[in-house]
Amino acid sequence: MNNPHSDIADERILALMQAGGHADKGFRLLMEKYQQRLYWQIRRMVYDHEDANDVLQNCFIKIFRSIHTFEGKSKLYTWLYRIATNEAITFINKKKQKQAASLDDGEQGLSNRLQADQYFEGDEVQLRLQEAIARLPEKQRLVFNLRYFDEMNYADMSEMLGTSEGALKASFHHAVKKIENYVKGVEMF
Repeated sequence: MNNPHSDIADERILALMQAGGHADKGFRLLMEKYQQRLYWQIRRMVYDHEDANDVLQNCFIKIFRSIHTFEGKSKLYTWLYRIATNEAITFINKKKQKQAASLDDGEQGLSNRLQADQYFEGDEVQLRLQEAIARLPEKQRLVFNLRYFDEMNYADMSEMLGTSEGALKASFHHAVKKIENYVKGVEMF
């Protein structure tokens, strides 16, 4: 699906949002341009469609309330991804506190949730990949998702996560090895 607003410059969106009478229009353009990308960033972290929508809504509320704090020192999408990632991590941590389930129950629960999710269109291989990603440590999972699915470069990731590019490359490498081993049936987690 091609977004007609994806070619609108971030500078134009920011100018509209910071202009008194056009903030709503600027915000609508920002949502239309970035909603799908942010949704999938969040969805890869929380796995459930309804949870991803809730986190995305919270994310856009936070963006709307804090757009005036955006200083332009980073790219707009880097700033948005940082907010989306932090909101997803906050959601995950709150959910973990509510559900003190064992790792085995969590893995089986993930598999069952993905298979039951009407928005999950993957086959057995895709399911196995998602299970492998879910088993990664949080930082490796985040770096893998950003690099593999969003094709984000290490410089932008470094800026977003406040981590050196070398550390991010190492995290990605370890994540790939763990995923490969899991998919092959070699338990390395």
